[in-house]
Amino acid sequence: MITYKKGDATSPQAKGRKIIAHVCNDIGGWGRGFVTAISKRWPEPEKAYRAWYRDRSSNDFALGSVQIVPVTEHISVANMVAQRGIKVSRSQGVPIRYGALQQALAQVMAEAQRQNASVHMPRIGCGLAGGRWEEVEPLLHTALVGTEVEVIVYDF
Repeated sequence: MITYKKGDATSPQAKGRKIIAHVCNDIGGWGRGFVTAISKRWPEPEKAYRAWYRDRSSNDFALGSVQIVPVTEHISVANMVAQRGIKVSRSQGVPIRYGALQQALAQVMAEAQRQNASVHMPRIGCGLAGGRWEEVEPLLHTALVGTEVEVIVYDF
């Protein structure tokens, strides 16, 4: 089930455990877009992402991978690697990788089920990653099939 709300995805509106999901790139860059809002609230997701990237030769850092970072007793942030590089010019195409996003979303939903958590996000992949919600939303629905995870998408 997907619910749309106006508000800030870094301030999830639900009871119980919550996972805030967002898209990261695969080049170790963190500093523009939704990640800046995350970093203003909690330093842990950026620190974890940068260490994950730095040590990528000895871990699972790759397109489609997810890193779950606890930030409070009831909130975790899901760093989803689903963006190839960054958008430099229109001729390069969009950085979002829908296949990687689908893989990452499946992992986030599995973790949400394990934690009995709701999932919160902005319109992931549609900002700096250059994706289109018309293509992202069906991936989200597919990831939700067979789960009872509540997903809330925030429009700021």
